[in-house]
Amino acid sequence: MRCPFCGAEDTRVIDSRPAGEGAQVRRRRECTECGERFTTYERVELVLPRVVKRDGKREPFDEDKLRAGMLRALEKRPVATEQVEAAVERVKRRLRETGEREVSSRDIGEWVMEELRGLDQVAYVRFASVYRSFQDVNAFREEIERLQRELPPEARRRQMPLLPDEGER
Repeated sequence: MRCPFCGAEDTRVIDSRPAGEGAQVRRRRECTECGERFTTYERVELVLPRVVKRDGKREPFDEDKLRAGMLRALEKRPVATEQVEAAVERVKRRLRETGEREVSSRDIGEWVMEELRGLDQVAYVRFASVYRSFQDVNAFREEIERLQRELPPEARRRQMPLLPDEGER
C-alpha cells in the first residue's frame, strides 16, 4: 500500500479489526519511510447486478451514488455515519440476495426509502419527494400522513418528531 503522505511503496500493518458489520477489515498502517500513520479499509468485491433505469438504460451499480443520495436526504439530520453505512450495507446485501443479473432502479429506490424511514422521517420525506416526483403540497401531506400511520412505535421513539405536535401524542 502506497503512503498517502510521501508516496513510499512500503507500509506496514499495525492493527487489523473487523468493520462495517464484519463485511470489511479496517487496517491501521504506518509508513516505513516517513512514519505517518493512516487507515485503510479492505472488503470483498462482489459483482453486483446491473441497474435498469426508468428509461431502460442499464448501468453498473454505484455504491457511491447510493450513499450520496442517502446523505443528501439526511443532510443536517441527527443520524450517525455508522447508521448510514449500515443502511448502505443492508441495501447492497438485498441487491446481492436477489440473485438477479439486473435489478430495477425502482426496487433500489424502495429499499432506500425503507432504510430512510427507519433512520429519520424528514430524510424519508425528502427522498420520497424527489423519488416519487411530488407535484404539490398535497402530495407531501399525504406522504406525511401515511408515514405517521405506518411508522412503528419503536422507530417513532428513536427519531425526532416530524411535526411539532407529534411528540405530544
